[in-house]
Amino acid sequence: MSTHKRLVIPGPVEVREEILQAQTQWMIGHRSTAFADLYARMQTKLKHMFQTEGRVILLGSSGTGLWEAASRNCIRDDKPVLHLIGGAFSERWAEISKANGKQVDTVEVEWGQAHTPERVAEALSKKAYDAVCVVHNETSTGVTNPIKAIGKIVRQYDDTLFLVDTVSGFLGAELRVDDWGIDFALTSSQKAFALPPGMAFASVSERVLARAKQVPFRGYYFDLIEIVKSGDKNNTPSTPPVSLMFAADKQLDDIMAEGLENRWARHLTLREMTHQWADSRGFGVYADRAHASPTVTTVDNRTKQIDVDAMAKFMAGKNFSMDKGYGKIKGATFRIAHMGDMQVAMLEEVLAGLDEFIGA
Repeated sequence: MSTHKRLVIPGPVEVREEILQAQTQWMIGHRSTAFADLYARMQTKLKHMFQTEGRVILLGSSGTGLWEAASRNCIRDDKPVLHLIGGAFSERWAEISKANGKQVDTVEVEWGQAHTPERVAEALSKKAYDAVCVVHNETSTGVTNPIKAIGKIVRQYDDTLFLVDTVSGFLGAELRVDDWGIDFALTSSQKAFALPPGMAFASVSERVLARAKQVPFRGYYFDLIEIVKSGDKNNTPSTPPVSLMFAADKQLDDIMAEGLENRWARHLTLREMTHQWADSRGFGVYADRAHASPTVTTVDNRTKQIDVDAMAKFMAGKNFSMDKGYGKIKGATFRIAHMGDMQVAMLEEVLAGLDEFIGA
């Protein structure tokens, strides 16, 4: 029997063998014509994935690095930023802005709830902000925030940038950068992109670059001006993860073949299967149903109170690596990730294993 435990955690997710194999191509120099060709190919496909006509950057980093890039490049030191908080990851991004010396105000909602455009509008009507930062898909709670509606509010303010973390949303939940007025949408490789960890990607608007030029101390590694300058020449300022880029290029081709909207639809199918299971087994879903994530379901365990440690151990025996909840709701919830390249058959196998554990 295989010792590989298939990943049902919300990142890193399961990576298909052919994607892993793509990393084993012979190495090329990152200042070579072959690399420039690779970068250019990926740029074209990534623009489609972000639904943007603007630039997309890629570099060796986690998504956390691009949080710092957004905070350092897009917010002037003497201007405040508004962070929308409603889970562990939106809290952490606000902490990064504070760690970089920025003036942080927050709009907070209870974990499991989504942000509303009305509360954002209220905050923006009272004070001028350099940027609004929001998490598209809050991985800890399983909530997808209404980015399109919030974007309509933010774009009424010419000097306010709209910065979006779509780490666990991108390529699993609908995202339309240009149509929704997003200035900076950041993500990473190990979630619904279904790649190994180690790469970060972002769409970058001209408004972001204009703002960055007004910030004298942008840092070095995540200086968006330098990253874009190199990107315009199909290169990167520092050494990129070439093997991961080979894998990403292959995966982008496969996503193009599936079709972006088909991929979004598949994730919604997996969400509905998971919700139906959670409801029918007496759990329920932690997130507000109207804003439940297509990529990860946070199962509400407060009524049934199963032993999540025992559940994870049982499922490990079936070669599945399971989540036990995150942050302050660990144990009171557990998460079923249905993102990336997961198909219906694998989710059915996961849910059957959980049924066996709970005796359903």
